Amino acid sequence: MGHDGGMIHANITTSLDGFVAGPNWAPGRGLGDGGERLHYWVFGGPWTYEKPSFEGERHPVDVEVLGEFHGAGAGIVGRGMFDAAGRWGGENPFHSPVFVLTNRITDDLPTAFTYVSDAGEALERARETAGDRDIAIGGGADVIRQYLRMGVVDRLSVHIAPVVLGGGTALFDGTFQADLDLVDCRHSPLATHLTYDIRG
Repeated sequence: MGHDGGMIHANITTSLDGFVAGPNWAPGRGLGDGGERLHYWVFGGPWTYEKPSFEGERHPVDVEVLGEFHGAGAGIVGRGMFDAAGRWGGENPFHSPVFVLTNRITDDLPTAFTYVSDAGEALERARETAGDRDIAIGGGADVIRQYLRMGVVDRLSVHIAPVVLGGGTALFDGTFQADLDLVDCRHSPLATHLTYDIRG
């Protein structure tokens, strides 16, 4: 969208009814009630908050999609996703630097990540880091919506889990409109992976 460097690509998983997390979010339950089902495709099957280390045999399509995440030169995630993931145990699990967008920057945060309070600054620093490689924008929904409203996102991938949550945190809240071009559609039993280019 008129910028130098690689593509800015937002990725998020939703339920069929458009929620990225179930209701009643709480510490240790970052995806809310029933939200674990959204990410069965990531782990290869059912997992729970009580047994988060479950890892089954992933479908080849899901493996392929997950592998594409690792091609980015930098990533940006929100504090909600960061905390919901247990701060990834203090270790960056990705293959590139990750910028965490947060207004709560304290000395006890893991040093494997970079913390930035302004979305524009986070993007500029990610661009400097990524060079000609893509920038991956992760959750939560509020972070993705913010960058969509800024008009900087080139590509949006929505991974739709075959579940209806009935409530929770919605991906879209009526503050963004766009025309999209479908550029990729793949599916497994646990997710339909849709990728759109956003018309500039």
